[in-house]
Amino acid sequence: MPKGRIKLEFPGTDGLSIAGLLETPDDNPQAFALFAHCFTCGKDVVAASRIARSLVAKGYAVLRFDFTGLGSSDGDFANSNFSSNVADLVHAADYLREHYRAPSLLIGHSLGGAAVLVAAHQVPEAVGVVTIAAPSDPDHVTKQFACDIGTIEKTGVAQVSLGGRPFTIKKQFLDDLAAQNQQQSVANLNKALLVFHSPVDTIVSINEAETIYRAAKHPKSFISLDDADHLLTNARDAEYVAATIAAWSTRFITDAKLVDRQESSLTKGHVLVTEKNTQFTRTVLSDTHVWMADEPSSAGGADLGPDPYEHLLAALGTCTSMTLRMYAKSKDIPLDDVTVELQHDREHVTDCENCDEEPRRIDVLHRYLHLKGDLTEAQRQRLLEIADRCPVHRTLLGEIDIRTDLIDA
Repeated sequence: MPKGRIKLEFPGTDGLSIAGLLETPDDNPQAFALFAHCFTCGKDVVAASRIARSLVAKGYAVLRFDFTGLGSSDGDFANSNFSSNVADLVHAADYLREHYRAPSLLIGHSLGGAAVLVAAHQVPEAVGVVTIAAPSDPDHVTKQFACDIGTIEKTGVAQVSLGGRPFTIKKQFLDDLAAQNQQQSVANLNKALLVFHSPVDTIVSINEAETIYRAAKHPKSFISLDDADHLLTNARDAEYVAATIAAWSTRFITDAKLVDRQESSLTKGHVLVTEKNTQFTRTVLSDTHVWMADEPSSAGGADLGPDPYEHLLAALGTCTSMTLRMYAKSKDIPLDDVTVELQHDREHVTDCENCDEEPRRIDVLHRYLHLKGDLTEAQRQRLLEIADRCPVHRTLLGEIDIRTDLIDA
């Protein structure tokens, strides 16, 4: 597959040509995403381009395009509407399916977010939908030209100013918006949903995000964009959105063959680690969970998941925390909260009885316990002793026999 930035065209609504830009990572993409821009914007609007570039850097291929009548796409904006936007999204997904790979993620900004919620029902391969500053009802967009609605209703058409640019809006546009049943689309989404919104958005109120979230069924997540504006003009906000999407989607995007193998052969205590066609990125599967492992960017990785030593520290930390909680509960110790902080170091030693090889070095796992509650000093010391009794701690200090076998292809 060609790499980098690929300008393309595909047939959209009524056979009109739609202009798109497909951006791909250097390695085989772990998934394809389809991005829908905001109302009257285009594929090159700053938020769309920044989010796409950031996702590409994290191993995703992203297609963004101009809706009918906008940017470099054919057609007259005055003859387009919300339904044609949805149709264009479906055509874009069809194009990816035929020429590359069907999109696993549908991402929409503002009115584009409302559009992906509807289009998702016609893209069965999509496992996740992301909305950014999206209205809960497409009809919300009419607030941007509220003063002209009377003229449109009376004469059938009016030229309105949107973002300082003139656009022709016809009555059919209003009628199409009024005919949408967005609540039903959200309630029957049947896909993972991630909702982004800023509490200070002056174009689309955060109350719209609440309506979407309440209508949706799990799995669903909400992320506040704090002080971001509606168009995400600050690069930091767009990069944050992309990083969050990449981390969130790993829970839902997996290779179908791996899932089949996971369901058929993985049992408790059995873990499968597979490559993701990148330098160090790995998919880790257990009997009921899927997650990512990677190396940081400084080590040549894509930083899509914890590195191996971070996994090791996490195993010791989680086991320690669970063991302390179980002991405190069984002994009625008033432990309100336990936090375990860990760090891995390598120390060179000058006198080590058990170090026969040069250079003499030992791995040190620092474990710091933060215990909250009305605890006596005796209870705190007892919990410190119990930390050393967690099963993973004992495994690490016990005799370990790692047996490695080759399995035939």
